[in-house]
Amino acid sequence: MAEAQYQRPPEEDSEDHGAGTMGFLEHLDELRARLIYSCIAAAAGMVIAFLFVGRIADFVLAPVYRGMPPDASLIMTRPGEGLSFYLDLALMGGVLLAAPFVTFQLWRFIAPGLHAREKRLVLPFLACATLGTLGGAAFSHYVLFPSMMAFFGTFDAPRIKFMPSVEHTFELYRNTLIGMVAVFQIPTLVFFLARIRLVTARFLWRHIKYAVLVIFIAAAVLTPSPDPWNQALFAAPMLGLYVVSIGIAWLVGPRRPAAPADRFGSPELKLVFVAAVMDQARRRERSPAEFPRLAR
Repeated sequence: MAEAQYQRPPEEDSEDHGAGTMGFLEHLDELRARLIYSCIAAAAGMVIAFLFVGRIADFVLAPVYRGMPPDASLIMTRPGEGLSFYLDLALMGGVLLAAPFVTFQLWRFIAPGLHAREKRLVLPFLACATLGTLGGAAFSHYVLFPSMMAFFGTFDAPRIKFMPSVEHTFELYRNTLIGMVAVFQIPTLVFFLARIRLVTARFLWRHIKYAVLVIFIAAAVLTPSPDPWNQALFAAPMLGLYVVSIGIAWLVGPRRPAAPADRFGSPELKLVFVAAVMDQARRRERSPAEFPRLAR
């Protein structure tokens, strides 16, 4: 019975050993197939997005026109700039449309190599990543980028007209969008690190002063304009997300027991401790009878 109980594997281990039996070449073939499917989905999404590229362009350029002076307009400085702008918009829209399918392909590739307890973290991880992406894109589109264009528009003068090119404006919009999406993934990263016990809420709170310094340095480097307003506007969400990350690390981090149930965990230490106590008690019982003998 003991032997049968010893040979019986746990349910989680049986699930884990069933996966991960593919060879190196089979993994490469699987990766190639997933990449091909993802590229096909992105191409299909790009074709669909190109059919509505005019509406996408109006949506992207709306904050640009809100931040520009009334008489300012975008210009094209080279022949293929307009076509390149619409192709870039279609590519961005195609990637966004294909993002759920690409995420599913990524999951199909990495799922066989995960343990059962690790698979349970996928849904919260994807939810945090999705919310961070949407939040970063919304903050960049509605708050950060219009304020930057408004700041640049203040330098408009009768002899210095503010007429930014389409290419440079869209490049600034894209870089700002990607930067804020990456910044809004801080809670997702902390969630993952806290679950694998690499960071704790106490560690993050203890080093918050260093985090503030690093955040303002990063804001000064990443912000394309040198004015302190845009730097503070770039650093504000990073500070807020760092505080939110402390709460996330406290919620999802492993809980320590309030009081240790036993100071001696292993049975060997318990036996040694009991034997030492008994030997000490035995010596104390014999000591009064031996004192007169020693006095003689």
